Amino acid sequence: MTTEKIAEVLQEIDIPVSPNTVARLLYQMDFSLRVNRKQIATNSSPYRDRQFQHISKMRTRFQREGLPVISVDSKKRELIGNFKISGAKWDRSPVLVNDHDFRSDASGVGISYGIYDPPNNRGTVCVGVSHDTAAFAAHSIATWWKHEGSRLHGTAPQLLILADAGGSNNCRSWAWKTEIQTQLCNPFGITITVAHYPTGASKWNPIEHRLFSQISKCQVPGHG
Repeated sequence: MTTEKIAEVLQEIDIPVSPNTVARLLYQMDFSLRVNRKQIATNSSPYRDRQFQHISKMRTRFQREGLPVISVDSKKRELIGNFKISGAKWDRSPVLVNDHDFRSDASGVGISYGIYDPPNNRGTVCVGVSHDTAAFAAHSIATWWKHEGSRLHGTAPQLLILADAGGSNNCRSWAWKTEIQTQLCNPFGITITVAHYPTGASKWNPIEHRLFSQISKCQVPGHG
């Protein structure tokens, strides 16, 4: 309810008050403007915490043995062009962008697939221009291993991948398993272990707050 509506209700019971006074009194009573917060889990499972404990043990074991651990995920498809994005920047005048985000006005699309290396605090992003598929996800990781991973981790025989339960690296996707085998295990001779976070728990995936959050900060408001 807005302060204007509260003032109207009070005036109906002979309490004349302005919306500004209502706002001041609300602040004095520790009220403030708030938005909905996504926090209530609707698909809770009795095995949810067990999965987190399993992932923690896997990470600890791999890092103790000096084996590489990476966190992966993809961002939603973005239209490339003169489109509006959230944020603000200091300027003498506003940046003019298209009034609608039509696909026909875009010069292309960009799909970002990120690979974050927690022990070394390093990240890599591969950008695709078509679809977020299992083949694209595996190819991105293989590209990272070829140019970055093998340099940092030498000839490590094993690799732990932390991933969400959905998307191109879906825990139920046979295509994801097949692509990991053919694009990583076979050509590089490494054993891959994939640990999926429970459904709806993607915010605990390290890449979300260590890599993608930094990418969002670097975007220039007004240009998608």
